[in-house]
Amino acid sequence: MEEGAGKTSEAESQPLENAVAGSSRPVFISYASHDMAVAQKVCSVLEAAGFPCWIAPRNVVPGTMYADGIVHAIDESSILVLILSGQAVASAHVGREIERAVSKRHPVVALRIDGAPLTAAFEYFLNQSQWIEGGGSDAAVAQLVGAVGQHLSPGSPTSPSNAHRAHVVHGRLATPRRAWVIAAVVAVALAGAYFLVDKAWHSKRETTAGTVVISDKSIAVLPFTDMSEKKDQEYFGDGMAEEIIDLLVKIPGLKVISRTSSFQFKGKTEDLRSIATQLRVAYVLEGSVRKSADRLRVTAQLIDSRNGTHLFSQNYDRVLSDVLKMQDEIADTLVRALQIEMSSEGIASRPALRNTDAYTLYLRGQHAFDRFDQQGSERAANYFQQALDLDPAFAVAASKLAAAYMVLGEWGFMPPAAAFEPARHAEELALKLDPNLADAHAGLGRIHGVYDWDWSAADRELKLAQALAPNDPRILFVGALQSLSTGHWDEALKLVNASLTQDPLNPSGYFVLYQVQLRRGRFAEAEAAIRRTLAISPTFSRAHFYLGRVLLARNQPQAALTEMQKEGDDATRLGGSAMAYFALRRKADSDVALAQMLKDQAKHNPFYVAQVYAFRGESDEAFKWLDLAYEQKDPSLSHIKGDVPFKTLENDPRYNALLKKMNLPEG
Repeated sequence: MEEGAGKTSEAESQPLENAVAGSSRPVFISYASHDMAVAQKVCSVLEAAGFPCWIAPRNVVPGTMYADGIVHAIDESSILVLILSGQAVASAHVGREIERAVSKRHPVVALRIDGAPLTAAFEYFLNQSQWIEGGGSDAAVAQLVGAVGQHLSPGSPTSPSNAHRAHVVHGRLATPRRAWVIAAVVAVALAGAYFLVDKAWHSKRETTAGTVVISDKSIAVLPFTDMSEKKDQEYFGDGMAEEIIDLLVKIPGLKVISRTSSFQFKGKTEDLRSIATQLRVAYVLEGSVRKSADRLRVTAQLIDSRNGTHLFSQNYDRVLSDVLKMQDEIADTLVRALQIEMSSEGIASRPALRNTDAYTLYLRGQHAFDRFDQQGSERAANYFQQALDLDPAFAVAASKLAAAYMVLGEWGFMPPAAAFEPARHAEELALKLDPNLADAHAGLGRIHGVYDWDWSAADRELKLAQALAPNDPRILFVGALQSLSTGHWDEALKLVNASLTQDPLNPSGYFVLYQVQLRRGRFAEAEAAIRRTLAISPTFSRAHFYLGRVLLARNQPQAALTEMQKEGDDATRLGGSAMAYFALRRKADSDVALAQMLKDQAKHNPFYVAQVYAFRGESDEAFKWLDLAYEQKDPSLSHIKGDVPFKTLENDPRYNALLKKMNLPEG
């Protein structure tokens, strides 16, 4: 880091936790002051991915010698990330940092962003290393995060736990994986590189120095195009894709991107190679649907995204009642094309539909549910109920009905009892019809947690779901929520990251990641996560409010107020504004916003009212509203443990008493 760089605008409120055993900040970021903005954004991405960084001037301890701080930080780190540009090459300070890192046998990882020639000194340290070219492109930044992850993964020769065995290997190695063992070089310098916060979340374990390592056994299924004459079968095309995804996700050894992420490209004109790169898969399945009366024609084609080769392209003509058999046939063909080992019989063929009208209603319900808002969830519940009325043995429809009710209950669109009791009945019916339905076990576990506060029963159901579908991102997601509620935040982080690996464009996943990082005290990472949610889904309910909350935690009340006032949800807009005004020492304005909230929203949102009072330090009022939330069984109360606005209450005996009533661990 060049000594002339300016000071950060914000001091960290508390030190980051150790994310990698043996070193609290295993990544040292070296850069010239001209490239400071890029370095800070690279730092944000790495820390959001779980790799704490040392970066000057942020981490220089006041009162210490600047050079001493740099030397000590390099010695204590495990890897040096270099922002290599013409400015960096010209900086004597950057040169000394590289020299120090190499002398300590630390790998130097870098992304080259311009064609500036290297000095003799830089060539001496770097010419035997392999670096990532790419000028700051999305793929290159993804490789940077992945390369760091490769080095710091447990068991790696250069991981902190194995630092004593790290060594510098001279000579360019034959394979990219071994090339990372030498002191590699990477630099990133891109003005306006904002995309860093939006990209490269999942590459840290799958990337090597020069190549993004994408498994040959990875696939994304895109929504099938509606080719019907009236263009009124979009729901059916979406349903076909989702049903095939659900079949493929059960196959061991195959990475299948979840529908939430695959469907982000619906209606877009991006080429398949770009889509595959963003989803980090080798293969893409696309297709079309033409439905007329009881006849169905489906075209499916499997494409190798790396070279555009069509592995197969087939037409399927069936009567509608054979649609499940057709989906099984497509999935079986995919498995064989990808040369995935399975039992000799392959994917078992399902019987013909019992009731085609019920199936059609089910697909319409799923299409409505995909909106993930109040109207969509209400319509979905209606469709799923109609499907179940026509086919009382339709287990999946029963579980989906429960899911729709849970969304309505958890997001406050229905009173808790009116939502969760029918949801419980539907999940129990689904499990009676199909005891091996993983989604139903997970859903019932969620009800036991957020509504019953019976965390042991919730854990039992989730364990059953995970045993039935260990790689299903939806199951991993629910597990992350359970760990979040019970205060097991490291486990929550592990589960939500695992879910995002297979569902990398799921805004809800990043929202949960935000909640986890907030409770871990990782405010920069929390901010990056909630901004990612908004980037994927600009209308995501309450996202501006939650962004405002983390900005308050980062001591940026004016920016927080701006975000709070963008929020479309009345309760959180008013409550958030009251908190931001209070932080700005504008108590009169805070009182006005809170009074309006009490007038319009208090009856249905006691938890959020309590949050405002807790933030303002008015503990008696906060507990009054928390008691009301408890009486109403407000689902939001299940996330109180570790929530930042309630930190002011943690030393009050009433706080632990509330946790005890909810069967949550105290403290």
